[in-house]
Amino acid sequence: MLAVKTYLLAVLLALAAVACVESKSWWETASFYQIYPRSFKDSDGDGVGDLKGVTSKLAYLKEIGIDATWLSPFLKSPMADFGYDISNFTDVDPIFGTMEDFEELMEKSKELGVRIILDFVPNHSSDECEWFIKSAARDPEYKDFYVWHPGKMVDGVRRPPNNWVSVFHGSAWEWHEGRQEYYLHQFDKKQPDLNFRNPKVRETMNDVLRFWLEKGVHGFRVDAIYHAFEIEADADGNYPDEPRNDWNNDPEDYGYTQHIYTVDQPETPHLVYEWREILDKFQQDHGGEERVLMVETWSPIDIVVQYYGNSTAEGAQIPFNFQMILYIWEDSDAHQYAKVINNWLTAMPEGRTPNWVVGNHDKNRVGSRFGEDRIDMFNMMILTLPGCSITYNGEEIGMTDVWISWKDTVDPQACNSYEEGYEYRSRDPARTPMQWSDEPNAGFSDGPSTWLPIASNYRQNNVKVQRGISLSHLNIFKQLQALRDEETMRDGDVEAKAFNFDVMGIKRSLRNNYTFITLMNVFDQIMTVNMHDVFDDLPPEFEYVIVTDKSIRRVGDKVWTDKVVLFPKEAVVLKSTVKV
Repeated sequence: MLAVKTYLLAVLLALAAVACVESKSWWETASFYQIYPRSFKDSDGDGVGDLKGVTSKLAYLKEIGIDATWLSPFLKSPMADFGYDISNFTDVDPIFGTMEDFEELMEKSKELGVRIILDFVPNHSSDECEWFIKSAARDPEYKDFYVWHPGKMVDGVRRPPNNWVSVFHGSAWEWHEGRQEYYLHQFDKKQPDLNFRNPKVRETMNDVLRFWLEKGVHGFRVDAIYHAFEIEADADGNYPDEPRNDWNNDPEDYGYTQHIYTVDQPETPHLVYEWREILDKFQQDHGGEERVLMVETWSPIDIVVQYYGNSTAEGAQIPFNFQMILYIWEDSDAHQYAKVINNWLTAMPEGRTPNWVVGNHDKNRVGSRFGEDRIDMFNMMILTLPGCSITYNGEEIGMTDVWISWKDTVDPQACNSYEEGYEYRSRDPARTPMQWSDEPNAGFSDGPSTWLPIASNYRQNNVKVQRGISLSHLNIFKQLQALRDEETMRDGDVEAKAFNFDVMGIKRSLRNNYTFITLMNVFDQIMTVNMHDVFDDLPPEFEYVIVTDKSIRRVGDKVWTDKVVLFPKEAVVLKSTVKV
């Protein structure tokens, strides 16, 4: 009888464990992939990527283990900021195709099981948006859709209301001749800020979310959420100056002021909570998988984690973790790597899911920031940590920045300022076309030219070539994606620790299962480490499951736990030979 009870207890525990695993939503262990549509695949030869191009490459995303892709904006736009200045939030810009093309994309995505996430840009519209045109004309319904101010008179001359500076250089206020008032734009002057203190604005943007949910998308990446609110105007309708930074003497440079009134206002996370309610209500009414919110905010970590939600409201499932972009540099040592990882895990509220981001369309590519010899290392790091990962298109093959002359620069963040220092401000180098093959224009386009230059090394570095090289960046990326299906990688605990100045390790463990350890030698010395020195409960032997072209060991080779040799810039993943 006791044996029967013991058996039944074991069965119940096993079923409980399965239920626990199955209770995770799809996104909690997902690999997300950002597509910058202009640069992903051109289907019609005009040199600009489009929706049909994305559809034609969805099978590639399936090949490399991607669960969902978020698309930078493809909506109707004058393209002052390449789609982030939207004139119609529910229509496709002809540059990218038609609504029928989008619907075909959705059908293909369902067929392949690659979910589609849209970029949602709530902070501003285009100045060519119907809402802004009506607001400028003082249409009663739209009069207060944007942030307007008559300015102030100084020595008989009308001046902007205060010293607020645009991210894209110059005053954040632009005079509108028709309305005879200034409007606020925290980015380009063709991107007027919406007024989220107006309930009509909030409901209009809520309807935008509902429109695309009805089209079948699995969620939204919310752009620049920390800019959504400014401090509320005083009783006279005025806004205070922001305090000066004493290290910057250029009143038109974004660094001139401390942005205490224009970003990270206390109301902002609650806006995200409202949007989460909309997504949850849609799922409740329509069924299917959970829809997700991913939010972009370059805020202090204690503010970022507020976007997860609080005790009474759910927020974004994925507030982007930019700590690796902000606080790991080319000369960072292993202690800094471990600190950045552990800071996020510690700050994250209990019961939430971590996410790991190391690049996007606004930042220099990983290989250019940290060195081409660390590309595999960073992919190993973000893909063996728990939770979900976000990869920018091209990072899986180790694309690097392309130098672009001032004459050929098109990014408004650079063009709106001076030629001197433009390379530091320009985002163009990380946005060049995807390198698919060694064919002309890297297989991106069969047209005569492309909207940004193609990398000069595209014949050597492309998807086609890397498919045929066993230890290419692409094939290592695919191996890492396959490893994420391991039970320990999905559900195991994590420890990230530095062995010394040079070597950092990530341990993933799960009771009665295999233990995995990622080792990263971030500098140029040959290092020998004893894994017992920093990690407890390790068996005496491991085997190599992922190696790079810097490794002299092969997959399947065994190694003693107390003596692992790492070559310069080598990163490996090891698996215990027994369950622990």
